[in-house]
Amino acid sequence: MTVVQQAGSAATTEKVDDVADLVGVGTTTGGVAGVDAAPVAGGAGGAAVRRVRAAFERLDAVDRPEVWITLVDRADVLAAAADVDARVAAGEDLPLAGVVLAVKDNVDVAGLPTTAACPSYATSPAGRPGTAVVTAPAVQRLVDAGAVVLGKTNLDQFATGLVGTRSPFGAVRHATLPDRVSGGSSSGSAVAVALGIADLGIGTDTAGSGRVPAAFHGIVGIKTTVGLVPTAGVVPACRTYDVVTTFSRDLALGALASRLMVGLDAADPSGRGWPADVRLALRATPVVAVPRPEDLAPLSPGWRAAFDEAVAAVVATGARVRTVDVSAMLDAATLLYDGAIVAERYEAVGAFLDTDPADADPTVAAIIRGGRDVPAHAYVADRARLDAARAEALVTLDGCDLLLLPTTTEHPTIAAVQADPVGLNRRLGTYTNFVNLLDLAAVAVPAGEADGGPFGVTVLARAFDDQLALDLAARLLTPLPAAIPPTGTTPPVAAAPSTAAPSTSGSPQAPVPAAPLVVAAGVDVLVVGAHLRGQPLNGELEDVGARFVAAVRTSDAYRLVALDTTPRKPGLVRVGPGHGAPIAGEVWRVAPGALGRLLAALPGPMNLGQVELEDGSWVVGFGCTAEAGLSGSDITWAGGWVAALRAGA
Repeated sequence: MTVVQQAGSAATTEKVDDVADLVGVGTTTGGVAGVDAAPVAGGAGGAAVRRVRAAFERLDAVDRPEVWITLVDRADVLAAAADVDARVAAGEDLPLAGVVLAVKDNVDVAGLPTTAACPSYATSPAGRPGTAVVTAPAVQRLVDAGAVVLGKTNLDQFATGLVGTRSPFGAVRHATLPDRVSGGSSSGSAVAVALGIADLGIGTDTAGSGRVPAAFHGIVGIKTTVGLVPTAGVVPACRTYDVVTTFSRDLALGALASRLMVGLDAADPSGRGWPADVRLALRATPVVAVPRPEDLAPLSPGWRAAFDEAVAAVVATGARVRTVDVSAMLDAATLLYDGAIVAERYEAVGAFLDTDPADADPTVAAIIRGGRDVPAHAYVADRARLDAARAEALVTLDGCDLLLLPTTTEHPTIAAVQADPVGLNRRLGTYTNFVNLLDLAAVAVPAGEADGGPFGVTVLARAFDDQLALDLAARLLTPLPAAIPPTGTTPPVAAAPSTAAPSTSGSPQAPVPAAPLVVAAGVDVLVVGAHLRGQPLNGELEDVGARFVAAVRTSDAYRLVALDTTPRKPGLVRVGPGHGAPIAGEVWRVAPGALGRLLAALPGPMNLGQVELEDGSWVVGFGCTAEAGLSGSDITWAGGWVAALRAGA
């Protein structure tokens, strides 16, 4: 793979030369260095080639060299895009066909060096010398799905920082407010997306690096539960708490990419899979926790006012808000840098920094070296403190589905961060540093403006309740435009529309955004009675995280009978094709473990079995015993339970 090396400024050219020598190309200090794109078979090319050409045109137009550490040569990127077009033409299903991908340069891409924003790390025997042999599994899964890698992006060195200024490749400026920080550590990936160069940015998040840059740019940052996305091929920051994340301009693309990245990998022994009873949907009227006023004291006045508006927006979605004390969570955040957990940072790259590389950022080096002499007993003690804090967090959130927080406290200028590099960085992590420590999932979304720039909030969920956070995010984003307007480079994957499914409950159904799915697996279950929306047992489905799929009808092989139960419910009985009538119902999707819970709690005479739908497909469905069917009152004539109730049955 041919690459074109970028440097942030002339002052950094000398430090970057080592990496340029490694890949055998020249170094430039402005614009996009490289060659004219080679001709692509088929003239202008297919959709993927056209998207890549648009990405390079945008890259040229914005002239932001500090965003990139390594760019793949145009001819190679166009060739990769042409290959995607050929695969699509051959009939392959590529859900990310033509999506332009920017990868944070602490994540391996085969054929490219991995600098972690420290050029000598990619050349020193104590670091990761040479180019990567294998692409990190998380990125490879996106490439396999049709994404095209444009290059590797700048970051706070060794993913240590939330500001985007701690790099010898230059401070990454905000996309539209160049005097302000971009946020870090995944600065380059976020800016590449915000500027419309890339459709999807890959970041990493240990303390908020996948969320703070999203908030500053009015884009979406998705940080899944720790362990779901493999971290093999990633330079660790704190390997126990690192997560590979996505940036996107819309929720749908980020969720799709996250779903594709999730999955166990043999190279990552710490990987985790979805539990058997994972919840697949947020209830229609969720309870959302919000912090007390005193917990919001760190916010700037403008951001405080914007957060109040965000809470009002949550209420407008139909959610109920409950104020909770999050001070213990905020206290736990201090363990990441001020406690023994910092030893994990030294374990990751401390031996390399002990060689005193000239291009090490002094602030970063001081933080990481601070973990060198941490005693083992102190590390064990702090891990125990985190276990206790995790349990306390679950108690705090008891009775709540989600937690809403401001993503960060303010949006500082580059000059302010340079004047106080540690203090401001610490403040920016107030609402992010504890999240991975306490095993929470997070979705950062835009929520208007504050202090002349984008403002963002984060929806937090318990471990593996990622889909619930995405569902609320979708409800919040429906009425809100992106804080940064579209740039004319529309992502290939469209945002999910707002839909209103036909009602089978007898009550009008409000439009609900069709949130994108990060958990795709599940078992489809038909309900025809008391579990329908608006009926008394529908809460049992919501309690296990069931997801409404569609209003349907059975084939004409069924009768419906009213049973003598409390609460009243009908029974579905198969009598054979043509001997019954189509019966109205709903299909809900549940996790296999959740289906087991429903079955275990199912009272007689109800049962579960295969039911044929009107389109000829079969799903698991609620029915009743043959004996109950014979003794019940036949209401097949009504065509469904709700219609029968309306008729006075």
